[in-house]
Amino acid sequence: MISACVAAGFLAACSGNAPIQAGGAGSKSGHYTIALSNSYIGNMWRVEMENEFKSACASAPLKGHVTCPVYNANNDVSAQKQQISDLISSGVGAIVTDAASPDGLNNVIQQACSQHILVVSFDNTVTAPCALKVNQNQYQMGYQWAQWVASQIHGRGNVLMITGVAGTYVNQQRDAGAQAVFKKYPGIHVVNQLNGQWDSQVAQQVTSAALPTLPKINAIWCQGGTNGVLKAFQQAGRPLPPTAGESENGFRQLMSSGKVKGYSIGQAPYLGTAALAIAEGILSGKLKKASFASYNLPLSPVTDSSATAGKTWFPGVSSDFFADVTDTSGGAPVKGLCVNAAKSGTVCPSKALTYSFSS
Repeated sequence: MISACVAAGFLAACSGNAPIQAGGAGSKSGHYTIALSNSYIGNMWRVEMENEFKSACASAPLKGHVTCPVYNANNDVSAQKQQISDLISSGVGAIVTDAASPDGLNNVIQQACSQHILVVSFDNTVTAPCALKVNQNQYQMGYQWAQWVASQIHGRGNVLMITGVAGTYVNQQRDAGAQAVFKKYPGIHVVNQLNGQWDSQVAQQVTSAALPTLPKINAIWCQGGTNGVLKAFQQAGRPLPPTAGESENGFRQLMSSGKVKGYSIGQAPYLGTAALAIAEGILSGKLKKASFASYNLPLSPVTDSSATAGKTWFPGVSSDFFADVTDTSGGAPVKGLCVNAAKSGTVCPSKALTYSFSS
């Protein structure tokens, strides 16, 4: 993966890069229509992702020359296919998509590509060869959670796993990463896998229902809804075991207070904003398309010692809120987003965002 050119305020033009021609209304007079096709809006992460996408579109440097319609498909592959087909007919310049299926949209995505419409998939990416893939390493995320769990319990004990939305790329890859670790430890027993839909309320419900039948849990591995899982343990009067999970505000607050030993890696809601900026950069000729055939943003683990109020979690914000508004590791690909952008889609006080994409 080669480095992308960047400059203060936005993406600098890379010499020798000709703009990719977009279809229809997407490329008239330097104005681009970049549509978000989102498969699912049923959890806090997706709400934050859409809000940050809207905030970025209304902020410099995109404000005024990019239009960003948003569409949701209720996790229905057929509905999302029709959604993308309609966007092709309308002649958008680019489609960024969080897909309901890794391969279920491939035919319609190929149609978009054949019409010179740029397709950037993110989060739940697609396998269509012509689509760009912008993500974080899901396999590695699941692997790192599991390795941390194994180290905490010294390779022996009962582990409760909470999975995400079935059939999605993210769910499959995170689970595969975990299984690759757990199979190395015959003393680790996965006593149950509950489907939490990456949602704290759902995760709390399914955990509460299962706890009366479960033995002592020595550790938790959780794809999302971590805060809800821990609430279920607290309400059942059970001790909080070492927990590896997502970036929910309540989880990180418990880590910060010393009430749970935790390891948190967030799937950044600003992935959608990064995909939007990449699409604009390619359409305007500032970025090379080839750099993003498969592009991973960095993982930023948060531990007990780095769970810090105002940086990696936020007082006064919902415990279910995904707290990785911006990457605090120093290599943030998106800078300038604020808590209110994620909560309501409003423009941040800085009124401008910066983006950097490098190997």
